[in-house]
Amino acid sequence: MTALTAPATAPRTSGGPRLTVWLLRLHRPALYTWVLFVLLAAALLLALRGPLADAAADGWRHFDACQDYSTCRYDQNAILRYKDGYDYATVALSALPLAVAAWAGAALVGRELESGTATLTWSQAVSPARWLTLRLAVPALAVTAGSGLLVLLHHLAWSAGRGRIFTAKPWYDTWTFHANGPTTVALALAGLAAGAFAGLLWRRALPALVLALLFTAALRALVEKVMPHLWPAVTTVGSLRQGAPGWGVYVDEGLVTSTGAHVPRPPCYSSAECGAEYARLDVVGNYHTFHPYSHYWPLQLTTTAALLAVTGLLVTAAFLVLRRRTGALRTAPEASA
Repeated sequence: MTALTAPATAPRTSGGPRLTVWLLRLHRPALYTWVLFVLLAAALLLALRGPLADAAADGWRHFDACQDYSTCRYDQNAILRYKDGYDYATVALSALPLAVAAWAGAALVGRELESGTATLTWSQAVSPARWLTLRLAVPALAVTAGSGLLVLLHHLAWSAGRGRIFTAKPWYDTWTFHANGPTTVALALAGLAAGAFAGLLWRRALPALVLALLFTAALRALVEKVMPHLWPAVTTVGSLRQGAPGWGVYVDEGLVTSTGAHVPRPPCYSSAECGAEYARLDVVGNYHTFHPYSHYWPLQLTTTAALLAVTGLLVTAAFLVLRRRTGALRTAPEASA
C-alpha cells in the first residue's frame, strides 16, 4: 500500500466553486451537447405549437370542407410536417432518460474511476462523499431545468393540436403521456442515479453504461405496468351491443353477468361459440375500467413521486457502494493498492 500523492502541478480542487468549475470543464462535451439538444428541441416544439400546428389545422379544415375528395385541394405536406415533427420531438424526449443513464454510467462515474481521475480528486483534499454529491447535484440541476422546459413546451405543442388536427395523438398515448409531464423529468433523474450507481459498482465505463441502460429501460417498462394502479380508476358499464363508454388510460375490461359480477372475456373464436359462452355465463353487458382525462395530473404526480422514491434509493445505494469501495465518505482515502 502506498500513500496517494498528487503531482506537484495538479490543481487543488477543495473549494466548492472551483470543484464545480473543474467538473464542468471535465465534461464540457456533454454540457455543450446538452445545451444544443435543449435549444434544438425547444425550437422544434415552439414551431409545433405555432406555425406548424396552424398550418396542419388549416390543412385539415380544408380537407373536412371537401365535397369531392378526388378533386380536393388541401396542404397534405403541412399535415405530414406536423406529424413528423411531433413524432421526432416525442421520441427524443422519451429517449432522454436512457441517454442520461448511459452518460452517467460511462462518463460521469465509470470512466473517472477507470482512469483514476476520481482517485486523483480524492487526493486533493476532496472527500468521496463530496465528490459523488457534486457529480449528482450539478447534472441533476441541468437535467431538471432542461427536461422540465422541454416537457412544458411539449405539452403546449400537444395542446395546440388538440381538437384541431385529426391525427394528433390522444392524451393517453403512452409516449405522449410521459413526454407531456414530469414523469419524464423524474425518469431522467432516476437514470442519472442509476448510471452513478452502475459506475460505482463496476468501476468501468462500458459495463456501467450497459447496466444503466438496462435498468432505466426496465424501470420505464415497470412504470407502464404500475402507473394505472397508482390512482383509483373509473368503471363504466354498457350493453353487449354498444359496449362500455369512456376512453383513457386502460386498466381492465370484460363482461358483466346478470348478478352484476365482472368476469373476463372467455376465449372464443366464432359468433356461435361466443354466444354459447355468454349464455352459459348469463352475460348482460360489458364493463370498462380506465382513467379519464381528469386523472391526468393525479397519474402524473403519483408516478413522479414513485420515480423520485426510486431515485432516492439509487442515490443511497450509490453512497453505500462508495463507502464500501473507499472505506470512508467524509475523509479522502489515504492509500490505494
